[in-house]
Amino acid sequence: MKKMLLLMGFMMMLSVSCNKELETPYDHPFFYIHQNNDSEITVQSNRNEPVDYKVYLSTKTQFEPVTLTYEIIVGDGLKEGIDYEILNTSSSLLFKPGYVEMPITIRWINHPIQEEKDNTLIIRLLSNDKDITIGMPGPDHKQSSLKITKI
Repeated sequence: MKKMLLLMGFMMMLSVSCNKELETPYDHPFFYIHQNNDSEITVQSNRNEPVDYKVYLSTKTQFEPVTLTYEIIVGDGLKEGIDYEILNTSSSLLFKPGYVEMPITIRWINHPIQEEKDNTLIIRLLSNDKDITIGMPGPDHKQSSLKITKI
């Protein structure tokens, strides 16, 4: 009797598991940028060192390089060479096969700010040559830019 009940239970479990539809994994590649999962951060005006702001590629393994373009938008309170210096030599990043993060390096220069001015620097991801989504998937495209405010 016990064997019969065990066999019936096993058959029911088997029939239930066979009827499940196979779930397809979410696989939508995208580029994003953040610092400690934040899209808006601050940097002290007395900071005097280079900092890497990493751009990430979330995707399954890529077998071809992908070029991502970005722009730097600077508020009227910051001046290149006085408050900061962009150390990257171009406005694009090349993600070679297997690479999932690339830095945009900014050297912050110790210089006081004028508080009444716009002391922000925004790194905005623009486009790429593989039509990969910019920012997190979804209508808001979160983390498609990083806003850095010098305080």
